Amino acid sequence: MGVSGGIAAYKSAYLARLLAASGAQIQVVMTPAATRFVGPDTFAALTRRPVHSEVFDRTDAVLHVRLAHEADVAVVAPATANVLAKLALGLADDLLTSTLLEATCALVVAPAMHTGMWEHPATQANIRTLIQRGIAIVGPSEGALAAGDEGIGRMAEPEEILGAVALALGIEGDLAGRRVLVTAGPTFEPIDAVRFLGNRSSGRMGFAIALQAARRGASVTLVTGPVALDDPPGVEVVRVETAEEMAEEVLARYERIDAVVMAAAVADFRPERALDSKLKKEAGLPEIRLERTTDILATLGKRKENQVLVGFAAETSDIESEGRRKLAEKNLDLIVANEVGRRGTGFEASTNRAAILARSGNDVPLGVWTKDELARAICDRLVSLMRGRAPGQTV
Repeated sequence: MGVSGGIAAYKSAYLARLLAASGAQIQVVMTPAATRFVGPDTFAALTRRPVHSEVFDRTDAVLHVRLAHEADVAVVAPATANVLAKLALGLADDLLTSTLLEATCALVVAPAMHTGMWEHPATQANIRTLIQRGIAIVGPSEGALAAGDEGIGRMAEPEEILGAVALALGIEGDLAGRRVLVTAGPTFEPIDAVRFLGNRSSGRMGFAIALQAARRGASVTLVTGPVALDDPPGVEVVRVETAEEMAEEVLARYERIDAVVMAAAVADFRPERALDSKLKKEAGLPEIRLERTTDILATLGKRKENQVLVGFAAETSDIESEGRRKLAEKNLDLIVANEVGRRGTGFEASTNRAAILARSGNDVPLGVWTKDELARAICDRLVSLMRGRAPGQTV
């Protein structure tokens, strides 16, 4: 983990803490300028390793070579305009740039600088060079900068950088080479120009699955209904509104996909006719006739060849029995039977009370999961179901 000399170095201490909590072994290398913003002892305490900042170490004559060869992934946060220029040109005049020039592992860079420096043609040319080399660039974002300024140049948040690091590690993960499609969120079925039929799905479950699959190396497409969530890093995101739009996007990609996880809460019904104008209450109570939407999961099941197909069943009662019925009826490999309708589970909640039911009979009974835990368990099952097939083949 490289830390260069910018005010955003204080946020890198939190990034180190997040990396450590994720199970990473972290070796921090600071530029001399970085030590003027955050003391090396701070990072040493967080990582339980000594921090290095000098090229010439009396105890290790080739320190930069050893550090480079030990690393599985490198991250520079913050990366100043000066460091970006050195990386682009291949300069190595301090321990950090010497180590990175020797390293062959994946590299994640989180730029941070004032707006003028970021927008300068030289910096933008350096960024293009780094991207062409396959280096992951995270940020910068807009917001408060040093000296009270506002604009683009603020370092990405540590959580976003952590996601990019995990994604870089996932290039050789257990889903590498697989093509996974995930759906998320609700669908909104228009009644008139301002009203719609919908549900309370936040989309967080589907987004968690998409991010987990991408971190494990999969090529992920996320088709999502209207949600207030940022795009997961490393994921192709397709935003739709209605059930029919979601069906079109999913079905158009189905033949090229290895696995589909239908976590979206797709509306079962829609108004037969949506008005272009707003219904007026003065006209009295309207009569709204409903028709069925496309059952995307059932359609996929009928067209299924070798794809792995995972569904979700949102139920208020008979959770497991309803899940087993849908598992068989829709020709699924796996279904997550999820309890909704009460506090602490399902829509808008941080946890799910769910069972994982499999066609093979290897079930996990009802239990309480965080959405990240459930996402990991689902991806574990995808790995198991796709085992034995070469990457790029359907399963």
